Amino acid sequence: MTEERDQVILSRPRPELAERGGGLSPKARARLSALFEALEGFPAVFGQTFVLGRLVVAGSAAATAHNVLASEGLYRLGFAIPLLAVGFHIAWAFLFYQLFRVVDRTINALALLVMLVGCAIQAVAAVIYLAPLVILQGNFGGTLTIPQQQGLAMAFMKLSGAAFNAYLVFFGAWCVLAGYLILRCRFMPRIIGALLIPDGIGWMLYLWPPLATMLFPVIAVVSGAAEFSLLLWMLIFGVNNERWYQRAAAAGATTAT
Repeated sequence: MTEERDQVILSRPRPELAERGGGLSPKARARLSALFEALEGFPAVFGQTFVLGRLVVAGSAAATAHNVLASEGLYRLGFAIPLLAVGFHIAWAFLFYQLFRVVDRTINALALLVMLVGCAIQAVAAVIYLAPLVILQGNFGGTLTIPQQQGLAMAFMKLSGAAFNAYLVFFGAWCVLAGYLILRCRFMPRIIGALLIPDGIGWMLYLWPPLATMLFPVIAVVSGAAEFSLLLWMLIFGVNNERWYQRAAAAGATTAT
C-alpha cells in the first residue's frame, strides 16, 4: 500500500517546480531555449565565415587590408553580431540547464560549465577579430611600416580563427554531454541524443584543424541532422510536461533519501 502511494506521488505533476523558473512550464522553457538556439546559430559564424570569406584574399595581406578598410562597416558588423550571439548562447545554455537538472545534476552542471567556457572563448574570438581593423587604422608613430601593419593584421585574423576553433571544441564537448542527458531523460526522443554525440565528436576534431577541415563535409551533415533535429523538436514540441514532472519528482525523492 505504501509503495502504491509513493508511485502516485512520484507520477503526480509538480507545478511548483515550474514556478521556480519564472512560471514557465518545461514545454515553454524548451521552446524558449530553441528560440535562443536559433538566434545564436547564424550570428555566431557571421564574422568568421561570411565577412572574412568576402574580404580575405589568400596569400595577400595587402589586398586583404585594402578590403577591410574599404568595407569597415561590414567588418564591424562581423564583430558586433557574433558578440551578440554570445548572449543568446548563454541564455540557451541556462535554459537547457534548467530543463535537464532533473536528469543528472553532475553531468548537467558539467555541461553548463563547458558551454560557459565555450561562450567565453567565443567572446574572445570576437574581440580578437576586431584587432586587425584597429591595427590597420592605427598610428604607431612610425614604429611599424604599412606592410608590417598589414602582416600583423593578417596574423590576428588567423589568431581569431584559431580561437573560434577552440570554441568549437568546447561546443562539441557540450553536444556529447547534452546527447547523454537526452538519452537518459525520457521526456525527449532518444534519437536526438544519439545524433548529438557523434555531432559533438565531429566538432571536437577541431583540436586538430587540418583533420577537421578534411572531414568537414561529414561533420556538416552529422551536425545538420543532430542540431536541426534538436532545434525543430524543441521549438515545435518542446518536452513532454508529464514525463518531465515525473522525472523531477523522482529526482527530488532520490535527493531526499
